[in-house]
Amino acid sequence: MQGIKLPTFSQWKKILKVLHKKEKIALFGFLTLFIGSLIFLGTFLYIQNTKVVPASGGTLYEGIVGQPRFLNPIYGETSDVDRDLIELVFSGLMTYDNDGKLVNDLVDSYKISEDGKNYEFKLKDGIFWHDGNPLTSEDVIFTIKTIQDSDYKSPLRANWIDVDTEIISNTSFRLKLKSPYNGFLESCTLKIIPKHVWENILPENFTLSFYNLQPIGSGPYKFKELKKLNTGFITSLDLRVNTNYYGNMAHISEIGFKFYESKDNLIKAANKKDIDSYSSIYLSNSAPSKSFTVYPFASPRYFAIFLNTENSSIFSDSKVRRAINYATNKEELIDALETSLSKKYGQKTLQIVDSPILPSFFGYNEPTETYGFSIEEAEDLLDSAGFKINDQGQREKAINKKPAFQFTATMSTGSTGTQVTELQKCLAKDPEIYQGDVTGYFGSATKAAVIKFQKKYLPDLTTSIGTVGKSTRVKLNELCTPPAQETTLLKLTLTTIDQSMLVQTAEILKTQWERVGFSVEIRTLSVQDLKPEIKDRSYDSLLYGEALGMLFDPYPFWHSSQKIDPGSNLSKYDNKDADQLLKDGRETLDDEAKQQKYEEFQNILIKDAPAVFLYNSGYVYVINSRIKGIETKKIVDPSKRFADIEDWYIKTKRAWK
Repeated sequence: MQGIKLPTFSQWKKILKVLHKKEKIALFGFLTLFIGSLIFLGTFLYIQNTKVVPASGGTLYEGIVGQPRFLNPIYGETSDVDRDLIELVFSGLMTYDNDGKLVNDLVDSYKISEDGKNYEFKLKDGIFWHDGNPLTSEDVIFTIKTIQDSDYKSPLRANWIDVDTEIISNTSFRLKLKSPYNGFLESCTLKIIPKHVWENILPENFTLSFYNLQPIGSGPYKFKELKKLNTGFITSLDLRVNTNYYGNMAHISEIGFKFYESKDNLIKAANKKDIDSYSSIYLSNSAPSKSFTVYPFASPRYFAIFLNTENSSIFSDSKVRRAINYATNKEELIDALETSLSKKYGQKTLQIVDSPILPSFFGYNEPTETYGFSIEEAEDLLDSAGFKINDQGQREKAINKKPAFQFTATMSTGSTGTQVTELQKCLAKDPEIYQGDVTGYFGSATKAAVIKFQKKYLPDLTTSIGTVGKSTRVKLNELCTPPAQETTLLKLTLTTIDQSMLVQTAEILKTQWERVGFSVEIRTLSVQDLKPEIKDRSYDSLLYGEALGMLFDPYPFWHSSQKIDPGSNLSKYDNKDADQLLKDGRETLDDEAKQQKYEEFQNILIKDAPAVFLYNSGYVYVINSRIKGIETKKIVDPSKRFADIEDWYIKTKRAWK
């Protein structure tokens, strides 16, 4: 049997000539179906065996109100604008992961001595500065010593003043503390600066160096370009990905920061899609456009009213401090704030706070007692403190002032001097008692007048008749030198930052407090103008936020040694028992003991009421929906939203599974 002979290629070329019209249509249909099936099958197999993964490329534009000034960790950590850029350009020994936990950054490993005073670090291999120089232990120690040197005037100096340093090798070094501090690793998130760049710049020129705006760091992004107007206003600063980064290289090729003079200008830019991301604090009552996604980050911070216990005449009284706590309806406050926030974000972002240690965030027990809202309790305490409602419906307190003169000496016949002169003036006020001259000499006429005075006002007196003794002096002081009276209004000025949410909070609190008789004036300042007020503690009460850190340490905020700047004891709170608990809590290496100390501390402080704790507000970030990969949940400050920046992406590709 002969095999089947297939047509030759030249014969295939002539097939259309021998087929009828219907046969041609059938052939083309078959071929189309066959090719389509192959494409479908190939596509299906490709999709089944590949996955979408981030690809390199794209530019993210971040909008910020304000100006960068010090892209230098020695100075810039006190400014939100600077801190955002520092986070991307520089690296620290330690950093935070997506859940806010401390993890290694520049360091490969570390060891802590049993007494908690010595920390030995080893750097990772192959770390380079953006200019190609290697990063070594010399850079770390140079950074710390620069901060410690008072000539450089670093705001971080207080955190490092008691730390000794020792270089072990090119990649190893030791940091030695004078006393154990269980939160020290969080201090080691300090960003490191390059010694070879800064070592020859004099302290007086440090803040003037162009490197403050054209930084050289070791972080995932490096400086590319800065643009400014003829007026000097910086309009943009661009960063590009660091291809020599020691960690995972970021997917987004460039990040451009655009700077605006007002939040209105920023929102206009967002609506025109000139920027991809910005902080929610720039929103007023309008929601972001649909092309943006809102990311809320939990943060260990709270907002409170810090009552100046030393500089304010009314808040030196604990009864008044407790009264204003009872007069604060936190649920009403939160409901009002959440209504406007929900319009923006479609979700709740606030939680009521009653304690300085955020028990729910750190897993501690709640305080044994808190101040529930009670107008009756507030009014009773104010009455007890002497603040009564006057004819005008305001609360005021009458205060007796010690008179300039009082009778203090025993006087009898022959006495002379000022005391006698004032005695004669006093007696002469009643013509029935004394009509003689004011001579300053205690003679027979003065004695006779004293006897008449005693018979009229001290009828039961049986001794020292005619002599000015103790009982007579008391009566003379009562009638002739009564204490002067002053009235103090229950009035306070509430100072805060000129930001919409804080201003709204202040206005709600003003209404609440005025229900029980407080007279409240609201004073709003820019962040820059508020700094000297905080430094001098020149406020009655301050509505402000405090960030606590992930390794909780309330010592800087409440220990009496921190009442003066650069300390952060904004209420000037002073309690010796609390001081000891704060000291013990930060020094113990036992987590259970630390928790016990801080829980005991919170109960003491709440009883003393140096503040009105209000709410915890996480950081809310608004970003274009095309940016993906944001997984961070907890951040210690707004700049840490970039904690997983290496995982963010704009472009994608398919890769084999």
